[in-house]
Amino acid sequence: MSKGTGRVSPLGTVGVFMNGRACSDTLLHVLDRAYERPMADEERAAMPFAGGILQHGYQCGMLWGAALAAGAQAYRRLGPGPRAEARAIVASQRVVESFRALTGEINCLEITHLDKSSTTMQMVTYFLLKGGTIGCFRMAARYAPIAFREIDAALAEAPGEAPAAPVSCAAMVTERMGASPMQTVMAAGLAGGIGLCGGACGALGAAIWVLGLKTLERGADKLEFKAPGALELIDRFLRCNDFELECSAIVGRQFESVGDHACHLRNGGCAKVIETLVASGVEIADRE
Repeated sequence: MSKGTGRVSPLGTVGVFMNGRACSDTLLHVLDRAYERPMADEERAAMPFAGGILQHGYQCGMLWGAALAAGAQAYRRLGPGPRAEARAIVASQRVVESFRALTGEINCLEITHLDKSSTTMQMVTYFLLKGGTIGCFRMAARYAPIAFREIDAALAEAPGEAPAAPVSCAAMVTERMGASPMQTVMAAGLAGGIGLCGGACGALGAAIWVLGLKTLERGADKLEFKAPGALELIDRFLRCNDFELECSAIVGRQFESVGDHACHLRNGGCAKVIETLVASGVEIADRE
C-alpha cells in the first residue's frame, strides 16, 4: 500500500491555493498528490468546507480537507470497515491537534474574525487591506507538510482492535447516501466534529460533501460555494437540533475516544440527526 512520496511542497501548496481553489480542497488536493492518488471530484466536493462550512466560521476548511485525505489513506492501507474508520478518526485527531499547535485555534472565525454575518466591507478589509489572503496562503504552506506527516505517523501505528460497527457517524451518513466504500472511509474522520474535537457536526459535513459529489457526478463543472441545496440541508439540520451546529452542544459533551463514540452510536445516539441528514440529503440530491 502507498505510504506516499513525502513530497509536500509549501510553494506548490500556495500555487494550488492561488489557482482558484478554497483552503479545504487545496489541502485535500495537495495531500492526495503526495500519496500519488488524485481524486478530482472528491477534492472539488470539499470546497464548501471553506470558511468553516460555507462561511459559518467553524473548523478551518484545511482541517476538513486533511481529514478526508487521512480517511482516503486509511482505506488504501486497511480497506473498508471498522478498522479503517477507527484509524481515520485517530489520524484526524492528530491532524486537528497539529493545526491547533500551529495556529492556536481551529475555528475559522477565531483566525479570520469573519463568518457569514460579516459584511462585504469587512471581508474586503481583512482579505485585501490586512493581507488575510496572504496569511491563509502561508498557513496552508506551513500546515500541509505537517498534516502529511501526522497522517503517515497515525497510520503507521498498529491498528489494534476496532470497535464493533458503527464506528463513525459521518461514515454512516456517507454510506447511506450512496457513496462508495472508499468515500465512506474518507468521511469517517469527520466524526465527533472532526476527529472527536466537538466542533461543527461531522455528519453534517459528510452529507454536504456527498451532496457535492452527486452534483459533480451529474456533470456539473464546479460547485457553487453557497449552493441552495447545501444551504437547505444546513437549515433542516439546524431545525432538527434546536439550532445547534456543534457536536459537543448537540450531544452535551465531547467524545473521549473512538470507542466512546462508537458506543454512543450503538446505543442510538444521534439517530435522529443521522436520519434527518440521510433523508434530506437523498431528497435534495434527487430533486436537483
